Amino acid sequence: MGPGQHRPGCAARPPRSRQPGGGGEEEEACPLPGRQIYPPAWAAAGESLAMPRRCPLLCLALLACAAATASAHSGSAAQRCFCQVTGHLDDCTCDVETIDTFNNYKVFPLLQRLLESDYFRYYKVNLKKTCPFWSDSSHCGIRDCAVKPCQSNEVPDGIRSESFKYSREANSFAEDCEEAERLGAVDNSLSEEMVQAVLQWTKHDDSADTFCEVDDIQSPEAEYVDLLLNPERYTGYKGPEAWKIWNSIYEENCFKPHSVKRPLDPLAPDKGEDEGNMFYSWLQGLCVEKRAFYKLISGLHASINIHLSARYLLQDTWSDNQWGSNVTEFQQRFDEELTLGEGPRRLKNLYFIYLIELRALSKVLPFFERPDFQLFTGDTSRDGETKSLLLEILHLTRSFPLHFDENSFFAGNQKEAAKLKEEFRLHFKNISRIMDCVGCFKCRLWGKLQTQGLGTALKILFSESLIENMSEKDPLSRFHLTRQEIVSLFNAFGRISTSVRELENFKNLLQTVQ
Repeated sequence: MGPGQHRPGCAARPPRSRQPGGGGEEEEACPLPGRQIYPPAWAAAGESLAMPRRCPLLCLALLACAAATASAHSGSAAQRCFCQVTGHLDDCTCDVETIDTFNNYKVFPLLQRLLESDYFRYYKVNLKKTCPFWSDSSHCGIRDCAVKPCQSNEVPDGIRSESFKYSREANSFAEDCEEAERLGAVDNSLSEEMVQAVLQWTKHDDSADTFCEVDDIQSPEAEYVDLLLNPERYTGYKGPEAWKIWNSIYEENCFKPHSVKRPLDPLAPDKGEDEGNMFYSWLQGLCVEKRAFYKLISGLHASINIHLSARYLLQDTWSDNQWGSNVTEFQQRFDEELTLGEGPRRLKNLYFIYLIELRALSKVLPFFERPDFQLFTGDTSRDGETKSLLLEILHLTRSFPLHFDENSFFAGNQKEAAKLKEEFRLHFKNISRIMDCVGCFKCRLWGKLQTQGLGTALKILFSESLIENMSEKDPLSRFHLTRQEIVSLFNAFGRISTSVRELENFKNLLQTVQ
């Protein structure tokens, strides 16, 4: 291990104290003085929010849910998977139904158009990095695990040229007028507008603000991948190797003591439903920041499982491969009865991560509204259309009525808050490094992209003051997003948005399944 590297879970953990009357369970005191361990966020929101007006409907829904749960063995699969996935979300002022309507009928269609554009479909990634945590370098040999990289002539000139502005040479001579001429000589496809952007966008990437281990896009091993030609779907990569990845994430990086076992952990002794109840008693005892961290990871995991269930290889022949929804696979991952009550919790965490990433998009609008921000692909007309669509989506995210309130994070004593934020950041950065241990290259591609996208969302939420103080006349603002971060941010949210949309499809498919 080199300097600055962390094994999974090596980030310092704050001490735990045993609380009286806790039934013998470990309960972690919130490290921020004056904070509430069980914050009823929705209750404290006030009368002005939409939640109180929905209460009668929600109560009826919850009563129906309780009745259905009581007869789960005779109820439909749709009831078992979705009955508890309704109403308000813990630690949030929002409810599931509001998100469904907003996403499925407003955000999702626009987002799909955006992600099909040239700027957002090409992602540069190094899939050849070695695992930093264990020596086993076995790779998935299944055909569908492979990733087909782009040939250099397949990537738009503007995208290939744009990466130069992050190089050492561009940073070294950012304010030198002669550098513009040299850059033009390096690549004649650079327009005058592009050269000016090269001179402006320099020295922005402050590692202290990043939540992910970012690939060196200048490395010879980094290649462009067309995300539309390498979709996230079921590849057959499963079993101990796949669970080793998730166990390393959950067991070592989610602030969890080893004495508390996760429900349905296939690598731990099965102790049934009581073990799950103990786990969630412990989880509720965490302060809001650490509880949110776990829910983000669980929500990401749930989203990936939905993608695998929705794009499953149903037929594999020499003449034709058919991909589609696998209801049985979805049930195995989310049916309340088959998961000892764990499945519906995972689906609720999907909505939590949706709110976090949606909030980040609503906050970052000023960065993209600047006249000097351009989406460079080499096609001026289409670039303008893409930016217009991008801004339309960001304005739409701002119109969402029940945004997550990130101000509840890291409040209180500044010194303790800064310490907790740094611990939060290091844990997430460790998770991003674990992605280089995934044996399936297609899974590794989408794992790296989605963790970088979530990490970028967290970077935005924790940089609110920098974004608000940005000036159109100050291109060297302390807040900046690289193209890699931009592409991963929107594609990661696109994956979460797709998962929420797919749930509607699975609800319909499960209506007649017992």
